[in-house]
Amino acid sequence: MNETTTQTAPNADLFSSEFLMGNVGAPFVIGAAVGYFAKKMLKVAIFIGGALIVLMFIGEYYGMFDVSDAVLQSAADTAVKSAKASGDFLMNRLTRITSKGVSAVGGFAVGFKFG
Repeated sequence: MNETTTQTAPNADLFSSEFLMGNVGAPFVIGAAVGYFAKKMLKVAIFIGGALIVLMFIGEYYGMFDVSDAVLQSAADTAVKSAKASGDFLMNRLTRITSKGVSAVGGFAVGFKFG
């Protein structure tokens, strides 16, 4: 008897639910959750920062202290730089979830949009 065997590639179906959930679905959900949380926290930080600035303006109006425009702009620049660094950190971390990182970063963008 002469039998020939053919070898097939091990489960190379790119549209199987197992492949999609592991490489697209779960990283997308993780990215969406992180993006949603990041936007909510950004809104809270901006709200608190705005309230502090208004309180400083009120204190200046009543002569309690003087608010320098240069110092206020410097503080705002520092806050923007730290927010950008935090965003860069999140994006770099999300790109390591899958080999391409596209699904997690796409999920982040969607979550940030809905947040």
